[in-house]
Formats: sequence, C-alpha cells, structure tokens
Amino acid sequence: MTDVILKTEKLRFFYRTGDGLEAAPALDELDLEIERGSFTAILGRNGSGKSTLAKHFNATLLPEGGSVYAYGMDTRDEKLALEIRRRIGLVFQNPDNQIVSNVVEEDVAFAPENLGFPPEEIRSRVDEALSMVGMYEFREHAPHLLSGGQKQRIAIAGVLAMRPECVVFDEPTAMLDPKGRDEVVQIMHDLKEFYHTTVVLITHHMEETVDADRVVVLDRGRVALDGPPREVFPQVERLRALGLSSPVTTELLYELNRRGFRLPLTELSEEGCAEAIYRALNA
Repeated sequence: MTDVILKTEKLRFFYRTGDGLEAAPALDELDLEIERGSFTAILGRNGSGKSTLAKHFNATLLPEGGSVYAYGMDTRDEKLALEIRRRIGLVFQNPDNQIVSNVVEEDVAFAPENLGFPPEEIRSRVDEALSMVGMYEFREHAPHLLSGGQKQRIAIAGVLAMRPECVVFDEPTAMLDPKGRDEVVQIMHDLKEFYHTTVVLITHHMEETVDADRVVVLDRGRVALDGPPREVFPQVERLRALGLSSPVTTELLYELNRRGFRLPLTELSEEGCAEAIYRALNA
C-alpha cells in the first residue's frame, strides 16, 4: 500500500485578468498523488500550471475548486498553514527572493528563529543545513557576493533548516549556469538518497529528470502523461505535440531510428545512449 503525502482532488485555480475576469483555468480539475520518499519531476510548457501547482502543495496558493491535502491536512484550513509549510519546503526559481539577511548563517537561521527555537537548536540546524548543501565554509560570507549557484544552495539551506519532510523545487536551476544546475540537482538526489526526503522538481530541463522515479507532464492544467522516465520520454511525438522535447539522448536515438537504425529509446543516460549506438554500428 502506497504512502501518499500530497494529494490533489479535482483541483481548480484561476488567475484574474486586469479587469477582474477569470482567465482560462491554470489548474483544471487536476488529480495527482505524490508518494513519500519519491523523486517526482513535473514538466510542462509555459502556462501549463507547473508553478501554480507547486505553490498549492504548501498552501502558498489555495484551491478555488477541489482540494489539496498535505500529509492529510486540508490546505484551506488556516490553522494548519504553519505546520504544512514546516513539513513541505518550497524553493523558488530566483534565490534572491528567499535571501533576507546580509550574512549567510543569519539567513539560514531566519526561519528557525521565527519559529522560536532555542539558540542551541538554531545553531545545530544552521550548521547541518549548510553542510548538507556544501556551504558550511561560507557561513560568514555575504550572500550578495556569492555566485548564482551558491546563492541557490543558501536558499535551499534556509528551507532545509526547517527540516521539512518534503521539498518542492520550483524551477530552481532556471537562472543558473550548467555547473550551478549540476550542483543543485545533486543536492536533490542526496536529499532523497541520504535523508529520505520526498523531492518534487518543477523544471523545463529534461536532463534533470532522467533519474527521477516518476515524470508527470502537465498541459493546460491537467495531467497529460505520467510514468517512469523510461516510459514517458520515448513518446517523442507526443511530447512534441505538448510543446516539449525529450532528453537529447532520446532525441538522438529517435532521429537515428528515422534513418534506419533500430535503437532503444529507453537509453536515457549519455553512457547508455553511446553504448546502444556502438552496439548497433558493430552488429
């Protein structure tokens, strides 16, 4: 029996236009479940509802129709909002939007201080969170002097200091260079593997999702595809129709197959892709 920690039921949400009228629904009767300890990647073209869904998971946004449950708690219950946000952390695209202090360790301590933890507990949480993201040696630095990838790691540490059971990453690598993206993606995998944290990744970088347990593709506020990466990404034409591409490895294998090869589209890693091509050329 699965252990569902996040659940949406017929979730609907609208943004208003400038004249106050409802636009097309950002989320349209969306049903989705996220299991404890999983790494779920949520994909979709711009306007598909990805970030709107992320903000519903920890009650930053509230449903206008249907329901969202976080660890069994109804997100519309205002009395539960603090507990929901303690258990489900949210990391945003722009780290500057989450950094509030002039010293790294003070920034990471911000949330635990506001929750009233004693100083020794705060010190422990800050040191642990900074160590988890590889930024402990920068604890006395000024955040604004750090690189984009380092800033994002500080923002993640600020969320981890709350010791959440689930972290939702809302396009956390969109503003980073390839090195910074790799560092942040590694943190996500470390959280799942070593700390058993449930990870939800909202992204448009396909390569970040090939090692996820599950890929969910949204389109116009609904689930269009859902399954393991090795089942979703070989559906190249379907993804293109949804305004997305498969990982570059899958795209390469697909194009070679159009030219007469018979290669498995399930080889998502660079090593697996190269080996499949090598075998085909030497068959």
